[in-house]
Amino acid sequence: HPLVAHKITLLRDKNTSVKDFRELVSEIAMLITYEATRDLPMTEKEIETPICKTMAPTIMGKKFAVVPILRAGLGMVEGLMRLMPSARIGHIGMYRDEETCQPVFYYYKMPKGKDRLVLLTDPMLATGKSFETSYRAYLNNGTPSKLHIVAVVASEQGVAYLKDCFASDDVTLWCAVIDPELNSLSYIVPGLGDCGDLCYGEKL
Repeated sequence: HPLVAHKITLLRDKNTSVKDFRELVSEIAMLITYEATRDLPMTEKEIETPICKTMAPTIMGKKFAVVPILRAGLGMVEGLMRLMPSARIGHIGMYRDEETCQPVFYYYKMPKGKDRLVLLTDPMLATGKSFETSYRAYLNNGTPSKLHIVAVVASEQGVAYLKDCFASDDVTLWCAVIDPELNSLSYIVPGLGDCGDLCYGEKL
């Protein structure tokens, strides 16, 4: 979409400020969520307009959970919540081991209740292993239901990896752009850089 493509270009620009970067991530997340929720089940209810009574469409009792992978995923939450203000929020804590480039899992908190549509968010889908680890934690805690993975930028390798991991599961991937490769440090090329640092400033 032209709006998304334009915003991705602004995200990629190394001269974009932290404030603007954070706002762009939120805006793109909202636009992706618009697409990711296009197949929600619908029903009708009777309402009264200023003119007359009528049957009008409404979402059929679906409960949502927005689950960012800390910390970069937090930048997407506001955009998702603009469209789904009643959604519950969970958190999955993970950081990247800079020597092995592997995700290190440290925190899990999910909203109560079954049969939620879960949107698992992280702006970057590089190797795919953070999303895989998060999903395994989700399954191990006995809360299986439909899962949407929502990213901003993905790599071809990461997409292929998740297809293999989740081939038999009810998982759908949504992202704004797919980049062709990873570098030797498993960063997406051309990518954005470290999205957490760009959203919130460099960590100690």
